[in-house]
Amino acid sequence: MIQVKPNVGLAMIRPDAGGPKPAFRPVRGISLGAPVRYPARMSATARALVLRTAGTNCDAEMCRAFELAGARVDLVHLDRLCARPEHLDAYDLIGFPGGFSYGDDIASGRIFAAKVRRYLWHALVRASVRGVPMLGVCNGFQIMVQSGLLPGPEPGTGWPDEPPTPTIGLGRNDSARFLDRWVGVVPDPASPCIWTADLDPGAPAGVMKLPVANGEGRIVTDDAEGLARTGRIALRYTEPVNGSTADIAGVCDATGRLFGLMPHPDRYLAWTHHPFWTRLDDGVKTGDTPGLAMFRSAVVAAGALHV
Repeated sequence: MIQVKPNVGLAMIRPDAGGPKPAFRPVRGISLGAPVRYPARMSATARALVLRTAGTNCDAEMCRAFELAGARVDLVHLDRLCARPEHLDAYDLIGFPGGFSYGDDIASGRIFAAKVRRYLWHALVRASVRGVPMLGVCNGFQIMVQSGLLPGPEPGTGWPDEPPTPTIGLGRNDSARFLDRWVGVVPDPASPCIWTADLDPGAPAGVMKLPVANGEGRIVTDDAEGLARTGRIALRYTEPVNGSTADIAGVCDATGRLFGLMPHPDRYLAWTHHPFWTRLDDGVKTGDTPGLAMFRSAVVAAGALHV
């Protein structure tokens, strides 16, 4: 188990480096390499791991989402996990948050994904086999795609021993511009995706919206029919947004436990986050928002692993 040690300067861990390592100075009272633990609001057995690195900037939102959904959350630096991949075995949920990891050098999420493929592949496969739900949002989705985690193996087949060549891609938006606005989405009720299972496909269009913020969010695949047939297109845009094939907004694996999407459910955790929440009918502003509902569904599913 990774111990939390606030106010202690920790060494930057490079998995392939030996000898003395330079220590980081503590930042805001918490050393840069230490995991930040978020206590759950309610009793829960599910433990969530959120991975971060240089350039990640939506980790706090994702931690908040898991915490509100009832999980106990640890925020851990990618290099720390690369040095000790076995620590992943202690977690029931895994999150890859949004941002601009490593400045999106080379391509969005590419360097983060390369580290995942090199150091964490086998540990993540073990987690998937255990039934651990995983989520990638925006940059996190790009990472899951490029690391080979999504769209996952074909139904009825297992994970390969080594990371596969990605079968879908994420390219620049067809507008060639950064897109930053709220968009309509609709879940596929036939999809096995546990993250979208509690979303109502018949909800008012004004309610079923999520914010997007990306420059390379266009999902490209030459097998949209195959993905749809196997239920792996879990979420679509209600209208053309960025040129994504078949208006795909999110993709899951065949088990429905691994899910990635370009919109940000972590930015829609309260009704007051909605861009025109004061104009929504009071009757729809009850219970969880669509964003929080995704996290709660996964936390409930993860908790079932302990039953």
